[in-house]
Amino acid sequence: MEDLYSIHPGISRAGGAASEIGVDPELDEFMDSYCRVLVRYKEELSRPFDEAASFLSSIQAQLSNLCSGGSSPAATTATHSDNMMGSSEDEQCSGDTDVPDIGQEHSSRLADHELKDMLLKKYSGCLSRLRSEFLKKRKKGKLPKDARTVLLEWWNTHYRWPYPTEEDKVRLAAMTGLDPKQINNWFINQRKRHWKPSEDMRFALMEGVAGGSSGTTLYFDTGTIGP
Repeated sequence: MEDLYSIHPGISRAGGAASEIGVDPELDEFMDSYCRVLVRYKEELSRPFDEAASFLSSIQAQLSNLCSGGSSPAATTATHSDNMMGSSEDEQCSGDTDVPDIGQEHSSRLADHELKDMLLKKYSGCLSRLRSEFLKKRKKGKLPKDARTVLLEWWNTHYRWPYPTEEDKVRLAAMTGLDPKQINNWFINQRKRHWKPSEDMRFALMEGVAGGSSGTTLYFDTGTIGP
């Protein structure tokens, strides 16, 4: 009202003749316009509240539909019988009041299970794609720094013939936390990129292949040479 008093001088604090309709047409017109403005403000303020209330009602209805399955009488009776086993007759009589709680708990679990199934059916495709992308990125990722350091140390020590035996792979796996397949792939890539047999090593290999008397099989990244 203080705002009204300051907006229009025709509004009297004490009432009187100025407060009667028709006495001051200008004041009547002002009040009519002011009321219309207030009505519009009320509608604008009420609209978000009404929309929120409608949305809440819709969610409540959906949850009610999910929970409406309830529990079958047989399931409720079986659960009640299990809970009452071993108790006295008086306890059984007094325990009948717990049946609605048991049924409500069962209904809640059933609703959670149905909701979980619905979400899995709806988003299983997205989850599968995300999992595939994650696995691809993980496979493309580099090995841990500490593991690479251990493998490089072995590589530098055995550079003349960087082909670890199965025992070496098991030992390296224990030291690095990697599996033998990861170690094997790392050495294959490392040899392809950073290793080339020396001339004397090639000559020795060719002699071993030509002789073939030792029965030793030579392993290479491209295959095997031997008897």
